[in-house]
Amino acid sequence: MAALVVVLCAGAWLGGHPGKLPEFLRDRFVDDSAGLNLEASELIEDNYFRPVGSAELTNASLQGMVRELRRRHRDRFSDYFSPEALAHFNEAISGRFSGVGLSVSEVKQGLRVDRVFPHSPAQEAGIEPGEVIVSVDGRSIAGESSAVSTEKIKGPEGTEVTIGVRASGGKVRELEVTRAQIALPVVTSKVKEVDGRKLGYVRLISFSEGAHALLRKAVEKVEDEGADGIVLDLRANGGGLLDEAVLTASIFLPDDEVVVTTDSRTQGHVVYETVGDNLPAVPIVVLIDRNTASAAEILTAALADNAGAKVVGTRSYGKGVFQQEIGLSNGGALKLTIGEYFTPDGVNLAKSHGVHPDVKARDDLRTSGRDEALESALGVLASER
Repeated sequence: MAALVVVLCAGAWLGGHPGKLPEFLRDRFVDDSAGLNLEASELIEDNYFRPVGSAELTNASLQGMVRELRRRHRDRFSDYFSPEALAHFNEAISGRFSGVGLSVSEVKQGLRVDRVFPHSPAQEAGIEPGEVIVSVDGRSIAGESSAVSTEKIKGPEGTEVTIGVRASGGKVRELEVTRAQIALPVVTSKVKEVDGRKLGYVRLISFSEGAHALLRKAVEKVEDEGADGIVLDLRANGGGLLDEAVLTASIFLPDDEVVVTTDSRTQGHVVYETVGDNLPAVPIVVLIDRNTASAAEILTAALADNAGAKVVGTRSYGKGVFQQEIGLSNGGALKLTIGEYFTPDGVNLAKSHGVHPDVKARDDLRTSGRDEALESALGVLASER
């Protein structure tokens, strides 16, 4: 029995250190690629001129794999989340996170500010929509993915982060901002009077958990106040959960209408339809821009294809693929692109380069106090009878 225990312990130790095994045994324990990765990790840990932890090497290896997928297949969306990054990502999906209170989009120079949340640290620091964040804690973020850059800005409540911000043609301002707990204002609404008609304005900024219920309440509220049409503002809405896209479409469309179809090597062909209990139909205009993406594009296309909703703004992002989060044993996760999706009319939005508006309109950020794109959308809605 003692000999057996020794053999099992040795096997466990050698199995975890394949570089120490003789070649004829190493092939029995691990395949060449796995063994090579482990062997390289051991050599780095043992010989690198500074201490390196195994977790650091594991994270780097996983990030390298995902980077190769992104490069080889022109996939901008697959990602690896370390355990810490995954926690922040799940916070954002839930609608609450610790950060500075910005909605941003990726540009070559860094992150363009699309929206500053009211009463947030970013607003208190004087950051304005249209400005570009070019550095975090003194280091440039040019060329980084938005996922990587935003993770650098987020952090524990009460901690500080230094953000380099530049207005168009201006110098970089270094702003020291204290992070706080941010509750996303997922839906905002109001009633506006245009040409003697009361029109509802409802803005949805993400498809986080429960967004459909908040959107339904907002639509009911403006209709109770006399609105006989809705402008649904999806500008700078980067999407979120697919289920929420289906549920939000179900607010406006009858039962069993196709919202989106997906094709996947692992999941096959799936058709997602509305689930019923829709509100009475009213004229709808959807307002979009270049940063309307993913679930927001799905909702826009579903309303346009099934209800004839007019679309106003600029073309949308054009995201025609979807991802799945797959947990890993280290507490992190892979977010992998696993399939393509199609509008009710069968269009893949990556190939069509997004949803194209019926009426082109763009907000001029230089005209403080005005929103030209919204004015255009309200004008289009006012003309609907």
